[in-house]
Amino acid sequence: QVQLVESGGGLVQAGESLRLSCTASKSDFSININAMGWYRQAPGKQRELVATITTGGSTDYENSVKGRFTVSRDNAKNTVSLQMNSLKPEDTAVYYCKADVRKWSRGVGYLNTYWGQGTQVTVSS
Repeated sequence: QVQLVESGGGLVQAGESLRLSCTASKSDFSININAMGWYRQAPGKQRELVATITTGGSTDYENSVKGRFTVSRDNAKNTVSLQMNSLKPEDTAVYYCKADVRKWSRGVGYLNTYWGQGTQVTVSS
């Protein structure tokens, strides 16, 4: 099993910055953590991708955050971070950390996805 713990949310004014962090804890060494990333869900809207990063460092961003947000990870520590600059009121949402994992058992890799509990980001105008 994998547990994801997020931190760093809060209330800021438009134009300010926040940094979100997420740490993944694995129950055993048969689990490999693959892509990690951040999603967000605003009230009344569907959950959407914000940014993802592979173990090799390849990244993908939602169009509205390109140039403002930066995702990074530390593979040795199983952490992923999201640096959010120039925040806008429309960035207000609950932000969720996600991890795609593969658990090996008898030579077979089983895929699974885990989510954090979410952290609130509120940007006032």
